[in-house]
Amino acid sequence: MVQVSKPGTTRSFSPKLFAFLRELRENNDREWFKANKQRYEEAVQEPALEFVAEFAPLLESLSPHFVADPRPVGGSLFRIYRDTRFSKDKTPYKTHTGISFRHELAKDIHAPVFYLHLDPGHVFAGAGIWHPDTTTLAQIRDAIVREPERWQEVVHDGAVGDGFRLGGDSLKKPPAGFDAGHPLIDDLKRKDYIASTSIPERKVSSAGFAAELAASWATTTTFVRFLCDAIGAPF
Repeated sequence: MVQVSKPGTTRSFSPKLFAFLRELRENNDREWFKANKQRYEEAVQEPALEFVAEFAPLLESLSPHFVADPRPVGGSLFRIYRDTRFSKDKTPYKTHTGISFRHELAKDIHAPVFYLHLDPGHVFAGAGIWHPDTTTLAQIRDAIVREPERWQEVVHDGAVGDGFRLGGDSLKKPPAGFDAGHPLIDDLKRKDYIASTSIPERKVSSAGFAAELAASWATTTTFVRFLCDAIGAPF
């Protein structure tokens, strides 16, 4: 009888991914990358695309409105190439791997994502909205004021996620139009509504990592649903 693996129980990544990224950090130039491009494809790109494809049914179980896109360009996997046009840092390549499972409406509005960051010594999973635009930011703040008890339950009573903590930037002063004495003013001052949790590097190359990640993100769905409701996106 043929044994069929459950989604997320196989191993997509190996320690070779982190080994490559560590070497790239020390040799971040086009000549080195050109000589090692096949290593990048075999150790980083191909496993990441396989992971995205494998994660699709797990993502569906979290929400049917988020997309796992295994295309090498324009999909869930971020490009290795840095945009250096407006940066003082002219190194051409990113020394981490980013995978973003975007909302189906991401092309139309600034919607939440589930994000995986693979960086040697700094691996984390995130959920929420990073650097929302002005309209989206106002919608989230209005939702917090409109439903303070729900927000309190989501964020301050632990439903933001098991091991997840809110992070990102905040204003020094209350945003215009909001009462400085509001009991949730610290949350209203946030410029990012993103929660993240650290992941041991060794976990990434273990069998079943995808399933464990899905289970971890499942604990954030109340938080992500709040953000989706705030901006009028389905969850």
